[in-house]
Amino acid sequence: MIYKKHRRQTMQELITGFVGLDAHAESTAIAVAEVGREMPRFVGTVGARVAELIKALSRLGEPQSLQVVYEAGPCGYTLARELIRLGYRCEVVAPTKIPRRPGERIKTDRRDALNLAGLARAGELVSVTIPDERDEAMRDLSRARVDAVRARLKARQQLKALLLRHGRRYSGKTSWSAAHERYLATVRPRTRRLRLGYRPARYTERLTLHPPPGARITAMT
Repeated sequence: MIYKKHRRQTMQELITGFVGLDAHAESTAIAVAEVGREMPRFVGTVGARVAELIKALSRLGEPQSLQVVYEAGPCGYTLARELIRLGYRCEVVAPTKIPRRPGERIKTDRRDALNLAGLARAGELVSVTIPDERDEAMRDLSRARVDAVRARLKARQQLKALLLRHGRRYSGKTSWSAAHERYLATVRPRTRRLRLGYRPARYTERLTLHPPPGARITAMT
């Protein structure tokens, strides 16, 4: 415990600035809270390219002297891994754990970046584990499978409802079994309205069950 505390103090002494980023797909807002009691200041907004961000950070100090934080979100962890690779101390923080002032509703990129910088300096942020590329790929694969299962369920519900509206009822015991698939293969829409609805619905249901070769997810190494 003594070692860990001493190590944290040593790292803290090396940091001269706490940088808050509000990262989005097209831009990143930057703010910094320097060691001391001065108010965090807004540095500016750069584009989404990492090179633009690094250029802006270089004006604030050496990589090892900056603590960079940003919220976990749609931009993922690629930015964090790149900053760490370049020598920056970077943490991704949990949005639900960020302290909020009572009545604080209006959010802007500038305000969010300033808030993150100040909270990072105060040590009031909770970071999440930054996965490596392999772990993140496995997470994406898991999410893709969940999305595919939900899409298949929705497509099947729509297909059954369509057939029921047109008086087509499956008399078998179990839906979506091999026997049910054979039944669906024999359905021949008799009206133009049913053809217009059945074929796209059937195609969507089959697509979620048997994706084309080009859409298959290959094993990740």
